[in-house]
Amino acid sequence: MTILKQIRSTIAAGLAVLTLMAGGALAQDSDRYGQQKVVYHINGNGGEGDNAYRGALRNVQNHINAVGRDNIEVKVVLHGNGVGLLQNAMANEQLQMDVTSLRGQNVEFVVCNNTLTGRDIDYETDLFEVFEEQIVPSGVAELSYLQGQGYTYVKP
Repeated sequence: MTILKQIRSTIAAGLAVLTLMAGGALAQDSDRYGQQKVVYHINGNGGEGDNAYRGALRNVQNHINAVGRDNIEVKVVLHGNGVGLLQNAMANEQLQMDVTSLRGQNVEFVVCNNTLTGRDIDYETDLFEVFEEQIVPSGVAELSYLQGQGYTYVKP
C-alpha cells in the first residue's frame, strides 16, 4: 500500500469515527427503527462530478445514522453503470473516503461479475479496493437472493 493510500485510509477511518459519534447518539436515544437488513441497488451513472454516486452513498450513511450502526446490516450491490462508482473512486479522493468510511461501518459492497466480464473490467486494477470475495455472479440475482433473505430493497 502506498503512503498516499495509507493516509487516505487513516483520514477515512477518522471520518467514520466522527460520523459514528455524531449519528450514534441519535440512534441510541430511540428504538424507533429496530434491527434492519437493507440492500442498496446502484446501477446508474454517477452523473457530472459523481454527484449521483455520492448522493447514493449519503443515503446509506443517513440510513446508518438514523438506525444506528449496531442495528443495521447494509449491502450495496453494484452492476451495470453502477460499477462506475468504484471505477471513478480510483481517481476521486472524495469517493474513496465515502466508500472507505462506509466499509468501516460494516457496509459490504458487492460487484456483478456479468458486468465485469461484459465490459472487460479487471476488479483488481480498475476498481477501488475490490477483492474476489466481493464479486457475485449476477447483480440482479444477488438483489433477489438478498430480498429472499429478508433484506429491504432500496434504490437511491
